Amino acid sequence: MATDQAPVVTVAGPRVPRAEEVLTEEARAFVAGLHRAFEPRRQELLAGRRWRRAEIARTGSLDFLPETADIRAGDWTVAPAPRALQDRRVEITGPTDRKMVINALNSGAEVWLADFEDATSPTWEALVSGQLNLIDAFEGRIDFTSPQGKEYKLLPAGQLATVVVRPRGWHLDERHLLVDGTPVSGALFDFGLYFFHNARRLLAKGETDPNSGPYFYLPKTESHLEARLWNDVFTHAQRELGIPHGTIRATVLIETITAAFEMDEILYELRDHAAGLNAGRWDYLFSIVKNFRDAGEHFILPDRNTVGMTSPFMAAYTRLLVRTCHRRGAHAIGGMAAFIPSRKDPEVNAAALEKVKADKDREAAGGFDGSWVAHPDLVPVARAGFDAVLGERPHQKDHPGTEQPVTAEQLLDIAGAGGSCTAAGLRNAVAVGLRYCEAWLGGLGAVAIFNMMEDAATAEISRSQIWQWIRNGVVLADTGEKVTADLTRRLISEELDTIRAEMGNEAFAAGRWTETRELFEQVALAEEFVDFLTLPGYALLD
Repeated sequence: MATDQAPVVTVAGPRVPRAEEVLTEEARAFVAGLHRAFEPRRQELLAGRRWRRAEIARTGSLDFLPETADIRAGDWTVAPAPRALQDRRVEITGPTDRKMVINALNSGAEVWLADFEDATSPTWEALVSGQLNLIDAFEGRIDFTSPQGKEYKLLPAGQLATVVVRPRGWHLDERHLLVDGTPVSGALFDFGLYFFHNARRLLAKGETDPNSGPYFYLPKTESHLEARLWNDVFTHAQRELGIPHGTIRATVLIETITAAFEMDEILYELRDHAAGLNAGRWDYLFSIVKNFRDAGEHFILPDRNTVGMTSPFMAAYTRLLVRTCHRRGAHAIGGMAAFIPSRKDPEVNAAALEKVKADKDREAAGGFDGSWVAHPDLVPVARAGFDAVLGERPHQKDHPGTEQPVTAEQLLDIAGAGGSCTAAGLRNAVAVGLRYCEAWLGGLGAVAIFNMMEDAATAEISRSQIWQWIRNGVVLADTGEKVTADLTRRLISEELDTIRAEMGNEAFAAGRWTETRELFEQVALAEEFVDFLTLPGYALLD
């Protein structure tokens, strides 16, 4: 690739209203510059993922890196958090559609994770319009009227959440923007457009609104080398736009088992730009299944809904995260409360609120500085748990966390979780996986299923558990049946019949259920494990 010539940038997506405001010539050139500078390293790191996975398959183990022991033992801290990210006790997550932008910013949470990743189905329209919606929000010109006539408008600036954007992970391409004939990275597309259009805007707003800045969540990170790539991207981007080094702040989701063994190293690589680490629990479980899927019965995960944060291996993971963050002066952010309050069923609502309260009380007592919720009604519930511990303090970085080191054996003690593999768990995995995938193919990334807000992470754990149970010949504890592809196909057929009965024939026929079945069977039943269901799924999106 000749880098001394101007890049050839091609927009291959369908028409999106006002797209020209986002895909300006200057913005396209900025993203093309990121692509040319960093695409070769991205590909090298993706190859490194495959090599590491092969090593895990060969050895059946994972450990802390000996070559980075000095970093773990060293006395260093990350840069102090900016004012906008000092108090993060409640963070709400959600996609960047117009209604969600307004509701999330108005939610009362300290932070809104504006999600271009797991809560977004990456259609071209959703990605481009999401960037527009953020620009409109920062300019104070966003509103929304529902089909029923309900109007949504932003509260005054001082009452809005701080925006932290989550771009897609390193593994995904954006096929609708080509540079020199090659699709750009989805991560660089999402990051690049947002940063180009909003970094200066947010810094200007910061003169009167201290809750502004170019802040990011980094998903699916698997190693400190991937964090190093992000750090170099940040340095390049700031230099290109004449923005001071260290202005960008990033929180890394520790949602892969390999990253759990490199928390110190990840913060170290990003130390000028680091804001904290987050416990991404569902993707973390998916990563364990994916990496140890053929490592024997000790790594078979029981029903996902029986694996809580108090399970020994999950408790070890969160203890290590709090200990690492606070030792390095970074925020430790807890996981998602995915329960959805019901405004129609008081019993369901009470049960959901009680579960969220227990979860957030536990996180606050364990040293976390904040946590996630998926619904505005859960903001006060989560806040109460952290208010009780933090009081007027913005965080509890003085909480040292566990005194005892967390070992590799503790992080990998999946068998110690207890629980069992049941027919009910298998049916639930099929039901959630199918319903989510059909919604995702229809353009929705965050979907209410069985009183839970589900995103791509829960679909991944659902389908990967099925794959693992089949390959390991799991026998269901409650029925004595062996999990097979044929049994799973039968359950898929039964679930589709149930869905048809719920929706009616006409609505069912209007959906994408045939493609959904094919996609789900591919990622759950194929002989070769597909790394991410979104990879084959992306080919089916507009």
